[in-house]
Amino acid sequence: MAKESMKAREVKRAKMVAQYAEKRAKYLAEGNYEALQSIPKNASPVRLHNRCNITGRPKGYMRQFGLSRIQFREMASQGLIPGIKKASW
Repeated sequence: MAKESMKAREVKRAKMVAQYAEKRAKYLAEGNYEALQSIPKNASPVRLHNRCNITGRPKGYMRQFGLSRIQFREMASQGLIPGIKKASW
């Protein structure tokens, strides 16, 4: 499990990216890089990192499901993910 502070930090960054998205796009379109410097660093979408919705694990993330590989495997084995079942032959 990831620390709660790490999860909270990612949520805070996501909110900040959404808040400054319009202003950022406007400055980039104008080529106004001096004004772009005044926007906080955490408002950059590059600083976002995908994390598992359940555990907060940053590595082994599967975009399609929003889960880490470990949680995906557990949930798929239990039949909790629609359309996914364990292969057996």
